[in-house]
Amino acid sequence: MRVDANSNSDQISVELSSRRTGMSFQRTRMSADRTLMSVIRTSLSLIGFGFTIFQVFQKLHDSGVLKSSSSPRNFGEMLVCLGIGMLVVGIGYHIVFMVGLRRERAMLKQAGLIHAESQFPLSLTLSVAVLLLVVGIFAILDMTLGAGPLS
Repeated sequence: MRVDANSNSDQISVELSSRRTGMSFQRTRMSADRTLMSVIRTSLSLIGFGFTIFQVFQKLHDSGVLKSSSSPRNFGEMLVCLGIGMLVVGIGYHIVFMVGLRRERAMLKQAGLIHAESQFPLSLTLSVAVLLLVVGIFAILDMTLGAGPLS
């Protein structure tokens, strides 16, 4: 009888361990989303601030208040480019990390070490980051070429 009690206890222990491991994948995924959200926040600030600086000095130059506004406008362009670059790197890092996490999860599921019953959907944060990247690209096109949907 003692053997049955130990084997039942071992099965419960393995089941709980499997569930904790599966939940740790969800926590890791949410942590990656939070990291991407901080990249989005910083990129949005850089793009918005850079575009604003550019527009303010452009309007001052157009109204004749300033004779030359190339330095502040260049600074604004550089802030937007920095925000776009940061966003591209953040999106790339997030995609590479999530692909690796999905592979690891699939291997553990195949080995029977986790159940992997919970969904692992596409990241909404990643979708927002891509949309912000498109907005940033439109902003820099408007700034450099003077043409675009923001004109």
